[in-house]
Amino acid sequence: MNVCDGFVEAIGNTPLIRLQAASEATGCEIFGKAEFMNPGGSVKDRAAWWMIREAERSGLLRSGGTIVEGTAGNTGIGLAHICNARGYSCVIYMPDNQSPEKVEILDTLGADVRVVPTVPYANEMNYQKQAGRFAESLESAVWVNQFDNINNRLAHYESTGPEIWQQTDGKVDAFVCAVGTGGTIAGVSQYLKQQRDDIQLVLLDCIGSALYSFITTGVATMSEGTSITEGIGNSRITDNLDGAEIDWALQIADQDAVNMVYRLLHEEGWFFGSSTGVNVYGAFEVARKLGPGHTIVTVLCDGGGKYRSSLFNRDWLAKKGLSIA
Repeated sequence: MNVCDGFVEAIGNTPLIRLQAASEATGCEIFGKAEFMNPGGSVKDRAAWWMIREAERSGLLRSGGTIVEGTAGNTGIGLAHICNARGYSCVIYMPDNQSPEKVEILDTLGADVRVVPTVPYANEMNYQKQAGRFAESLESAVWVNQFDNINNRLAHYESTGPEIWQQTDGKVDAFVCAVGTGGTIAGVSQYLKQQRDDIQLVLLDCIGSALYSFITTGVATMSEGTSITEGIGNSRITDNLDGAEIDWALQIADQDAVNMVYRLLHEEGWFFGSSTGVNVYGAFEVARKLGPGHTIVTVLCDGGGKYRSSLFNRDWLAKKGLSIA
């Protein structure tokens, strides 16, 4: 029988889904890695398990211990699920610019959720730094530190990258991905480049982030403006992203991401979040640049249910200067 023994064994081995409209419009095969099908509902389940597993193996995390993390939501959700499955307490610090649905899910999962004011990483009251200090104040607590914990990257080197290679029979020409911690693109790029050096690795960045600047100029300079996307973009180069083999980058505007989210919903039936909109729009642009006959893979990060009050609220979008085409 093909059976998963519990929550963690259900993580990974997600299918590739052919994105019909984008493929037909470009003459390429554009596939989305269906990470929303992980048991916790997002791509972050992989990193959450790899980081907890290493903490267990190293002896840092023992029975009855506590996991502490600062997260925009999806990593926290993955951590909370795994903590429940393995008998740990879970404390999550979140910035107050994230969707209320994520907070509600974490509350339901039994996590101790602490929503704090959104401030830059350089500020000592940044949600990540608060999480680190709180973990230090507890006995038997581990600060997961997803941005600089390279087990995040290792998760994608050991699982996501090999899966993509096998599912495309080694015929992938480009992997295209938005970046927050950098774990997904760094791990996948490391694996794919080892298989075939000519595979193009393309970083997608949102407005108000420094990563597009870093890839194109070598200097991490924040672009002007802000983005409605959650969990992607960064003001610094994390340990996970540092040294990643990225070939080029694209900056994606919010309106283009929103348009793609609604096209996927109304034309193909897919209900995705904004980071997936960034990814699929970016994959479409990469396909147009490479020309017909190529195979492009991106990530379908999570479902749209966490964003009903924002991305799928017409009045909220209008306040942000965005519209539904």
